[in-house]
Amino acid sequence: MTDTERKYVLAIDQGTTSSRTILFNHAGEVVSVGQLEHEQIFPHAGWVEHDPNEIWDNVRQTVGMALGGAEANHHEVAAVGITNQRETTIIWDRATGEPVYNAIVWQDTRSQDLVDRLAADGGPDRFRSIVGETLSTYASITKIMWILENVPGVRERAERGELAFGNPDTWLIWNITGGTEGGVHVTDVTNASRTMLMDLRTLQWREDICEIAGIPMSLLPEIRSSSEVYGYGRQTGLLPGKPIAGDLGDQQAATFGQACFQPGMAKNTYGTGCFMLMNTGTEPQLSDNGLITTVCYKIGDKPTVYALEGSIAVSGSLIQWLRDNLEIIATAPEVEALAASVDDNGGVYFVPAFSGLFAPHWRGDARGAIVGMTRYNTKAHIARAALESTAFQTREVLDAMEADSKVKLEQLRVDGGMTANSLLMQFQADILDTEVVLPVVAETTALGAAYAAGIAVGFWSGEEDVVANWAEAKRWKPEMEPAERERQLRQWKKAISKTLDWVDDDVK
Repeated sequence: MTDTERKYVLAIDQGTTSSRTILFNHAGEVVSVGQLEHEQIFPHAGWVEHDPNEIWDNVRQTVGMALGGAEANHHEVAAVGITNQRETTIIWDRATGEPVYNAIVWQDTRSQDLVDRLAADGGPDRFRSIVGETLSTYASITKIMWILENVPGVRERAERGELAFGNPDTWLIWNITGGTEGGVHVTDVTNASRTMLMDLRTLQWREDICEIAGIPMSLLPEIRSSSEVYGYGRQTGLLPGKPIAGDLGDQQAATFGQACFQPGMAKNTYGTGCFMLMNTGTEPQLSDNGLITTVCYKIGDKPTVYALEGSIAVSGSLIQWLRDNLEIIATAPEVEALAASVDDNGGVYFVPAFSGLFAPHWRGDARGAIVGMTRYNTKAHIARAALESTAFQTREVLDAMEADSKVKLEQLRVDGGMTANSLLMQFQADILDTEVVLPVVAETTALGAAYAAGIAVGFWSGEEDVVANWAEAKRWKPEMEPAERERQLRQWKKAISKTLDWVDDDVK
């Protein structure tokens, strides 16, 4: 049986709140899904952790669920692609496979003092011309430093070469390909570009930055392209001998799955956070407006493609917060009906700066605020303001992108769980004054990883197959009057100003 006769490509999407495995056919359609949530661990304010062993267990289970749901076995799988929450930092023992500490999640802000230490010599943009982003708690660099400096014995073990670092993609590939029995220690260029340790142009680890940060080079995985065979599934696993052949960070994978192959094309993914990427072609473009320059994808030996990215820390997780912490809704989908029960936000603006503000502000000292409230307001206004906050934050990122790229966005391709909320999508089109387009397959993150893996083994011929498979499901057009749009944006900017400079010596 040749690869092209195999029916499916399997994609593992290891996200912030859950792990999913999706089986795709040649048309890029979802055949079956396995999904499990994992625990969100909050030891202190601003700390966010995951248990790497729980993630690995859940991934194995979801692979079984996806294969079982399609009544398929591994013989019918042509290749395996992996996509993952980026920046999330795992360090483990090469001999035992045991993590030395919980995964420190991308949202975590505990390493602010380490950010300040690195920025003391050269400022927050100290490495930006090399790595594409400003120093913040977001990237992996200070998370690695924190583990090395705060977990007893870890630094010594790292210096002896006993430990391995990776984002969840690396952790999974290592385990899938054998773990302690010959597991492959690799990452791809998109994930490596989110550590602040890789040179965007050479695609190599920077020894000088590692030295400044006190990170032993032996910790780091080998950097590979986003689409090539890294290794094969372990014989005792569910995917024995299957080529593990695609690896992209989740937002880059979604950009690939959305077929944003031309410079100026952009997508926004509405997940735990919100992430907009614009393809900028084969030269990295540094931002003057608070965006990250990142690797978008690299297919085998083809030239590297870059992107500008605007990262918003809190979007979908705000709706979870309304559900779990305030309990004003019982399930996340209820938020749309509650928000739609009022005509507007009633003057309420909600800035969800729970872990500071990401793009384009990059203010770790900001904290969440609900402003503009009167006795008139109800939980419906708060729900509406929560939804609208995602659209307002996206508008700020879009403005920055257009300023950097000098390109007026014709349309925004969207994906992710919140696209099911039509009220939000319409408001998004209104606030952007741009058409918002949803594809038929909204699982574009997993799909992008599947495409990268499938292209590597010849299951798909290349990007032209991705373009051919992409199809529009729904489009929202702006309906808001320009004067009302501008008024709301002014109010939003005023709300943002109320969140800044909150964290000081009085804040525990």
